[in-house]
Amino acid sequence: MTTEPAPVIVYTRPACVQCTSTTRALDKRGIRYAARPMTEDDAARFKAQGHMQAPVVVTEAETWAGYRPDKIIAIPTP
Repeated sequence: MTTEPAPVIVYTRPACVQCTSTTRALDKRGIRYAARPMTEDDAARFKAQGHMQAPVVVTEAETWAGYRPDKIIAIPTP
């Protein structure tokens, strides 16, 4: 039996209110995601891409930073 990877990855920081809001919104919509702690290497990579705050959300279609309910609503649900 194989398990498909989560279609969304959420890179988080400790005690991050926007991270919690993002994962709660994904849970509410029933969207599968993998939450990963943001390492210093991740933070440097995202900063180079222009993402300056947590969480950083990576989907198949795009990447964004911060709590973005407008983007979460646009993710197709299963």
